[in-house]
Amino acid sequence: MKSFAPVLSSLLLAASLSAPAAAAENHAPAKPDLAKGEAISTNVCAACHTADATRGAAANPILKGQHPEYLAKQLHDFKADKRKNPVMKGFASALSEDDIRNVTAFYASKPPSLGTAKSKATIALGEKIYRGGIADRGVPACAACHGPTGSGLPSQYPRLRGQHADYTEAQMKAFRGNTRQNGPQMVGVVTKMNDAEIKAVADYIAGMR
Repeated sequence: MKSFAPVLSSLLLAASLSAPAAAAENHAPAKPDLAKGEAISTNVCAACHTADATRGAAANPILKGQHPEYLAKQLHDFKADKRKNPVMKGFASALSEDDIRNVTAFYASKPPSLGTAKSKATIALGEKIYRGGIADRGVPACAACHGPTGSGLPSQYPRLRGQHADYTEAQMKAFRGNTRQNGPQMVGVVTKMNDAEIKAVADYIAGMR
């Protein structure tokens, strides 16, 4: 009787080689749908962030041009109460993983906004701290994490350049006051800064070019 062992071995080998490729294809993240992301922005987020996440109210962050990985992390943190905000928790909790992928990609696809500093008197101080830190108190330069142009690092540190000064200042104070707890690196920085220094840095960031 003819043996089927060689044929069976060949079939098993072919299956073992194709399985990883098929598994990788099945688990590959879905490509973001920018149209669906725009619809979410318009119907859900627009009241606070404007439909295309342009400048909007100074108390709310500018989202356009922000890294999608960072935005997704914040939405997940709101959902999990790692970042406390009852309004954002309600909106974030209603979003599926696909929704988050789509809306963050939509915001990231928009060109970043540029702003202006409000106080000429503090620009020099803000720039000094942003670029060189405060050596005698062990405050590192903001540029070490957020980059010399404020462009940030996608999965870890947000883009800052052009962000509302009021929003940046409020978040720095929230880290310092331990009311925002999803950024331990920032807590270690801002606990060593006073109000005037925080305001100067936030204002400088708003007008960065």
